[in-house]
Order: sequence, then C-alpha cells, then structure tokens
Amino acid sequence: MNSANRGKWLALLCLLPFALFFIAFQIAPLAWVAIHSLNTPDGWGLGNFAKAFSSKFYLQAMKHSLQIAFWSSLFGIVIAVLGSYSLRQVDSKLRDFVMAFSNMTSNFAGVPLAFAFIILLGFNGTLTILLKQSGLIEDFNLYSKTGLIVLYTYFQIPLGVLLLYPAFDALREDWRESAELLGAGTWQYWRHIGLPVLTPALLGTFVILLANALGAYATVYALTTGNFNVLTIRVAAMVAGDIALNPNLASALAMILVGLMALITVVHQWLLKRSYHVAR
Repeated sequence: MNSANRGKWLALLCLLPFALFFIAFQIAPLAWVAIHSLNTPDGWGLGNFAKAFSSKFYLQAMKHSLQIAFWSSLFGIVIAVLGSYSLRQVDSKLRDFVMAFSNMTSNFAGVPLAFAFIILLGFNGTLTILLKQSGLIEDFNLYSKTGLIVLYTYFQIPLGVLLLYPAFDALREDWRESAELLGAGTWQYWRHIGLPVLTPALLGTFVILLANALGAYATVYALTTGNFNVLTIRVAAMVAGDIALNPNLASALAMILVGLMALITVVHQWLLKRSYHVAR
C-alpha cells in the first residue's frame, strides 16, 4: 500500500468516530421519528399526518410557527446586515467588543431571556410603562404573536451578525473606488456589485435564522408556559404533557417541521442558483 492510499485509509479511520456519532444522534433519532409518525391506532399509514392537516388547531400552530419564524428572521437579518456593515467602519477595539458581545448574546435564550423580557416588556415591564407614559404606545402584549416576534428577533440579531460579518470581507474596497471612478453612485454600487456578492451569504443566513426560529422551544415555553400555539409546543405537549399523550402524532408534527425546513432549503438552493446566474 503506497503512502497516498495509506493517507486515505487513515483519514477514513479518523472520520469513523464522527460518522458513528452523527448516525447515533442525528440519523437514528430522525429515522425513529419518521417510522413512528406512520404508526396509528388503526395500523401503519398516514393517519397522523391527515389528522394534523385536517385540524384547525394544528394548522394554526403551523401558521404561527411560520409567521413568527419568517418575520423574526426578516427583521433580524435586516438589522444584522446594517450592524455588520457598520462594524466594518468602526474602530477595531469597538468591533472586537461588539463581536464578543454578539457571541455571548447569541446563546442568551430560554428561561433567562424570557425573564428579562418579562421585566422589560411585560404588562408592567419597565419599558412598557415608560412607552405608555410617553404616549408612544397604547398597549403592548408580550405574550401575543407580535410580542413573540419581538422576542425572537432579539436572539436572531446576534446570530445574524456572527454569520454575516465575515461575508463583508468579500467586498473589496477597490471595487467601490472603481465604481466611483466610472460614475456609479452608492445605490448603483450596492445594486450591481455589493448585493450580488453578498446574496449567497444573505440567503444562507436567512435559512439558518428560519431554522433557529422554527426549532425554538425553551424561550416561548418559559414566556407563555406552553399556552401559545406553535409546533414545538404542540410536539412537547404530546410527549410530556399532563392532559393527553400521543407520541406518534408528535412524531408526525416533528416530521412536518423537518419537511418545512427541507422545503425552505430547496427554495434556498434554487434562489442561490438564480443569484449566481444573475451575477454572471
């Protein structure tokens, strides 16, 4: 066996622990959920999926999950783009501090985040009272869909900044200078050069933010004690709830979440190909 083949076998051997870990904690649980989603009281079939898509209650959960995920991801990525671009223009010490802060706050979720928002924006929260007294708002319900969008947007922004900041390295300063020499304005530069270059990173980040929001559970549960109807809450209620347990239906709802993410990923890849085509 020559050295090249020996190197390939050594690489495969080093990859084996990762492959076993991936199969044990990713593929096997997904296969278990997929199999049990087809298990109904009447036998094997699509009965659980039919029940999920025929129930207004579960359809509302899907609708709420998609709406909250979409709007929080959209607001999050817009603010993250502005923040990432601004960081390129400031002093390196301030940039390092903001990036370290973003790294820390991207992991600030669950019960601590819900508690912080209750203190700030709850019915008697500090900011809620100040905004009402100043006349800027008449009423704000943190425990509604709008309140959850605000909450989700908070933890989407630092993740978006961490993902988008390196993408701005692809924008070379001499491109802007060349565009200005040729008479292009700021809008023309971003429309024909900046945005086409950043489009792959923007689309990829948007998909990750969608996945992050669709799969969120601890924060919304801690905030609403499981009373707001989203898919993750419904799945948990049927696995570890106090009223009725139906793990097979929970598996079907989980597979619907997987299907939504697969659909979003396919659309992302299609848009990505179109953006490469337009850029060329």
